[in-house]
Amino acid sequence: MSDYDLIVVGAGSAGAVIAARVTEDANQRVLLIEAGPDYPHEASLPDDLKDGNHNSVFHHDWGFRYQPTSGNKGNVPLPRGKVTGGSSAVNTAIALRGQPGDYDGWAAMGLPEWSWEKCLPAFKRLETDQDIQSDLHGADGPITIHRPDDLVPFQRAFLDACQTMNYPECPDHNDPSTTGYGPHPMNKRGRLRISTALAYLVPARKRRNLVIRPHTHVVRVVVAGGKAAGLEVESNGVRETITGSRIVLSAGSIQTPPILIRSGIGPRDVLERLGISLAREAPVGARLFDHPATLIGLVPKPNIADRDQPIIQTTLRYTAKGSSDENDMQLEPISFVQRGRADNLLVGLAPVVERTQGHGRLVFESADPYAQPVIQSDFLNDPWDEERMMEGIDIALRMCETPEIKAVSESIVWPREDVIEDREKLRDWARRASGSGYHPCSTAPMGGEDDEGAVVDQYGRVYGVDGLFVADASIMPAVPRANINIPTIMIGERFGEWFREGTI
Repeated sequence: MSDYDLIVVGAGSAGAVIAARVTEDANQRVLLIEAGPDYPHEASLPDDLKDGNHNSVFHHDWGFRYQPTSGNKGNVPLPRGKVTGGSSAVNTAIALRGQPGDYDGWAAMGLPEWSWEKCLPAFKRLETDQDIQSDLHGADGPITIHRPDDLVPFQRAFLDACQTMNYPECPDHNDPSTTGYGPHPMNKRGRLRISTALAYLVPARKRRNLVIRPHTHVVRVVVAGGKAAGLEVESNGVRETITGSRIVLSAGSIQTPPILIRSGIGPRDVLERLGISLAREAPVGARLFDHPATLIGLVPKPNIADRDQPIIQTTLRYTAKGSSDENDMQLEPISFVQRGRADNLLVGLAPVVERTQGHGRLVFESADPYAQPVIQSDFLNDPWDEERMMEGIDIALRMCETPEIKAVSESIVWPREDVIEDREKLRDWARRASGSGYHPCSTAPMGGEDDEGAVVDQYGRVYGVDGLFVADASIMPAVPRANINIPTIMIGERFGEWFREGTI
């Protein structure tokens, strides 16, 4: 008899949701494993986890480094949350869903369970939208959604500049029929970031059928006879094996793939090189999607930028020239960017490519359970992505010349003036300067049985290994046109319902 009916690896944006939803059935015993610490209630949260105005990038972080582009192979921090709540506990609290075409596009890949029609109920179920009541929004879900109205000066100037440039006003960026500029929907209550740890785990903790085990590192899934037989874990230097009828990996797009590799599930040549016995050949880590961004940095006028402000409150969504994908770009205003000395702050405009054609990859160099994969994002390796970024930079530079932005800034300092004036220098700068929007996904993607790029089916079942599932942003077959935290919570809602009801 197994120790648990379900073992969930990773208490993040998807895993915490799955554990909470499945334990609504008192007959299912669930173990939720988390590599980081656990804070059981709001009062116990450290300040960095309470403060939704800023990302927490040090105290509860995995310490990942990534290589942004082929022209910039330096190791750059890629923040990912290592704590109950995962990256939902440390991020900027932007609550975008993406476009219906994102999910209908997944369905068209042979994944009918992921159409917009089937995903919308889960999006509604997860939220309480405090601003908008309509058939598109939820009114009694665990995640509080609010659009800020107390805008700081640079964010207000940005919206006014968008109006001057004749973009349409958008009161609800989660309404699929809209485009243009407006306040971000955000999962915050005042300044408090509403993570899945607060929204889902706090009310679930009273259930006797839920066990949360923090500070526990997963070594591998034990696979025997084509079935997931158990989970080898390590806590305080002691290893043990725990058994579960079903095991679901929700450790995130960067950590789920190495667990699969250490379990013998991955490319044959990688497993042979690392000396790991093959359980199932699969293209784990072959694709890595993300949202590339650049930053036009400006010197703010006095009293415009300070470190206590929210780093972002608004955005502009628009469709690139020649694109058939609506809202495939964002331009985001950044309230402060530290440059050099602690008192030297910039403000910025960040073009972001939301619908990328190119992708990166994960490279596995060690079978050590504490080794991190090499993260090669390879941004702008596709001509379409590069052209979209150049268009976004042009729009940002034109916005810098509007009266509204000039009223709150002195000058552009990044890129340099000589780079801006030379098209080829600017293009080269974009290739070198592009960085992550912190939305890695698609490293163990869903696909049909005849899809050579697929690791799991549309229910997250790992091909060729019974009882093993993946349910996090790893399974996205393509990146949505949105910050991916809310889409990942939606994935957790759907899997939580499926496991609870016995659908899978």
